[in-house]
Amino acid sequence: MISLRTLALSLLLVLSAPLVQTASAQVGGAAVVFLMIEPDSRAAGMGNANVAIADNANAVFWNPAGLAFQTGSSVGITHSNWLPEFNANLFYEYAVGKVAVDNIGTFGAHITYFNLGTHEATDELGNSLGQFKSYDLAAGLSFGRQITDNLGIGVSARTIVSNLATGISIDTDTEVKRGVSFGLDLGLLYKSDKFDLGGSKASFNVGANLANMGPTVGYTEGGQRDPIPTNLRFGYAFTLDIDEFNSITFANDFNKALYRVTSDSVFNADGTPTLDENDRAVIERNVDPWYRAIFSAWAPLEVDLTPGNDREDARELNAFDQMTVGLGAEYWYNQLFAMRAGYFYENPYNGNREFITFGAGIRYNIFGVDFSYIYALEEDSPLANTMRFSVLLDFQR
Repeated sequence: MISLRTLALSLLLVLSAPLVQTASAQVGGAAVVFLMIEPDSRAAGMGNANVAIADNANAVFWNPAGLAFQTGSSVGITHSNWLPEFNANLFYEYAVGKVAVDNIGTFGAHITYFNLGTHEATDELGNSLGQFKSYDLAAGLSFGRQITDNLGIGVSARTIVSNLATGISIDTDTEVKRGVSFGLDLGLLYKSDKFDLGGSKASFNVGANLANMGPTVGYTEGGQRDPIPTNLRFGYAFTLDIDEFNSITFANDFNKALYRVTSDSVFNADGTPTLDENDRAVIERNVDPWYRAIFSAWAPLEVDLTPGNDREDARELNAFDQMTVGLGAEYWYNQLFAMRAGYFYENPYNGNREFITFGAGIRYNIFGVDFSYIYALEEDSPLANTMRFSVLLDFQR
């Protein structure tokens, strides 16, 4: 028999620390949360606010409706050493492309690879039984089309493969298998006409994207299954063209995780709690399917950070408390050079991510490069000093 305790703990830390609502807010959480990693450096430098911008190939992630307003074709790649503070050799790779077809719409495609490192399998006595690699992978297609001159819609579909410890036996009867699922996105984007503002031209966008609707993921036959990270992202963006050379955009995104995992005590017919062989109360874990969770996940959550059962530090989080907020600004000079900054906030009882972002970009002919950096405001943040580099080749003309 191979022990997976170390693997389980390490992967839980890797996956839950930066991305998922804390386990205290929900019993357990989502699987394959790499799907929530923001893939491009441009938006990452703007506090992860991009749902109402989505004006390049990375709209595949932010809002597939953004593809509806795009022409030409482009490809892009992103690389990031993930959670550098852990020094765990984790990295994230993302490739995306899009092509517009006249009188039909714009098609997009992406592939995401998240390397979770190399782990050592041991038996019950701690003897090494060899090493194995863990990774997550997703690949999908997208499509966007204009409904009117100002309104676009978009859809995305992706296959998800999670290879945490495939082929490793937990005991003589249980072997870890590859987790497989699929996700569907639906997006809307409204873009206003240009209007005069103080002698300059301005525009206003509103966007929304309901992402990763799909079935649960399991890693053992008949074992626990976890939801994929269904998420609603919505927001707005305001752009002011100061003159023919200078423009600035302000963006604001809100995100709400729409999965729901709860626990309930099991009771006997006489109303007493059911106990296991160790005289501990039996807890039943319940996972709402995605089509129910997109409604049930708006209910308040009770969070208790107190060790034990004293409940001295319990809080109730309403729907807004469960959201993350991203604010960003981007300045362009002559569409050649950009500077970016942003702020990201998450309630301390619901993940406690808070950081400032910085970024820059260069465009020349068909070639573009973007860079972003995270400066964490909370102590010992696993996301501190995370950098992303993106390259974009844009064949618009």
